[in-house]
Amino acid sequence: MLTAKGEDEDKVLGFEYGADDYLTKPFNILELRARIKALLRRTYDIVANKGDIIKSGDIMIDVPSRKVNIAGKPVDLTSKEFDILFLLVTNPGKIYSRDTLLEIIWGYDYYGDSRTVDVHIRRLREKIEKDPSNPQYVLTKWGVGYYYKG
Repeated sequence: MLTAKGEDEDKVLGFEYGADDYLTKPFNILELRARIKALLRRTYDIVANKGDIIKSGDIMIDVPSRKVNIAGKPVDLTSKEFDILFLLVTNPGKIYSRDTLLEIIWGYDYYGDSRTVDVHIRRLREKIEKDPSNPQYVLTKWGVGYYYKG
């Protein structure tokens, strides 16, 4: 949570409403980046500790080697495609906007166009979906973002 409210009761209320972290304005962008990276590390560690292999439908992800198989066949993904797939598979049903995916996958210092997410999603679908124009794994919530249907 990023807010101007810095009182202890505001912080407690933020955590009670589900915030994973709380940062008050003004803030140092380096601290924000460090907090985001720490949160992502914790999230990755939780998933990795559950097992180094993630299976969902026909998709099998070998996390340490960053390899993906679909119905037993290896699929070559770029680093960003793997990161997107991993994030979506480990958070099924959660919708990520383009901007959120840019922040998580590319980082806050990425200054490119948000349409790069669309291009990566399209390429990912071409590699993992039987029919990319009618996807069954990586779906679009129109006007909102992308999600994984587990």
